[in-house]
Amino acid sequence: MVKPVRDRSEDFKMAKIRDRSEDFKDAVRRTGVSLGYNESKLAAVMASFIIHKPRQRSPFTKAALKTLESIGALEHFILKHRKDYVDLHRTTEQEKDSIEHEVTVFIKTCKEQIDILKNSINDEEANSKGWLGIKADNSNADTIAHKHGVVLILSERLHSVTAQFDQLRAVRFQDAINRAIPRRKLKRVTDSKSAETSKTNYSELSNHDELQPEPLRVQQKLLDDETSALQVELTSLLDAVRQTETKMVEMSALNHLMSTHVLQQAQQIEHLYEQAIEATKNVDLGNKELSQAIQRNSSSRTFLLLFLFVLTFSILFLDWYS
Repeated sequence: MVKPVRDRSEDFKMAKIRDRSEDFKDAVRRTGVSLGYNESKLAAVMASFIIHKPRQRSPFTKAALKTLESIGALEHFILKHRKDYVDLHRTTEQEKDSIEHEVTVFIKTCKEQIDILKNSINDEEANSKGWLGIKADNSNADTIAHKHGVVLILSERLHSVTAQFDQLRAVRFQDAINRAIPRRKLKRVTDSKSAETSKTNYSELSNHDELQPEPLRVQQKLLDDETSALQVELTSLLDAVRQTETKMVEMSALNHLMSTHVLQQAQQIEHLYEQAIEATKNVDLGNKELSQAIQRNSSSRTFLLLFLFVLTFSILFLDWYS
């Protein structure tokens, strides 16, 4: 195996380099003593050279991390109560509604935190623009673009967690619809049977009433009419209640679909905003290119005029000289 040959100039340079860390520490110690520092303060200053203090996070970073923790807590809550929300026999409908309410409050809180981050970015972007809306610093523009990326990641994270709960909600609504449809069919069969039974009883009572006196038969007929009217009214009310229940379930499903589409539109609006920022950057670059083209055009025009002047003067000079 061939070893690489080191250059002698590199060895000479490394020989000339000397570690001056101890000299620096002695200078710091002498300066601290001259300023009246005690031994504990000097030890703290010397330890700061070895153990650096953690970098202070910006308010935006703290808020973004807090929002990420909230989204993680929301996902943990959904996974913890997943079986309680979907299973038919583990919890009651009131407990499922309570779980859904808590998840809705969680989502609303996270959405508000993301909106606060967006507003802070917009304010910072508005303050960073100089005269005529021209951006003054490229580093600040890069920071703003990074913050937009952070907000986009948080929005996508919240959308993915919300989609998980939307799937659970769809399963619950589908179970409710499946339970409502057989009950309506069973109710119709029961009503038909009860109608047949009432007809049979009425025929038997009518045959039996033929043997009764006239006043009793009239009174019995009135009671039968009131009973049948009350039964029809109760049946119609029960049908209305069942229809209302089915419509409420359908409205809940439509509300679920609407919330999903609203979140998708929010993502699309965020994507359009990113494209608008990129288009603004392209317009700025185009303006710079146009200004440079104008400068080149003016310089080339000046050079052409100077060339024509020199050429004319040379022709006149040659003509005069000849």
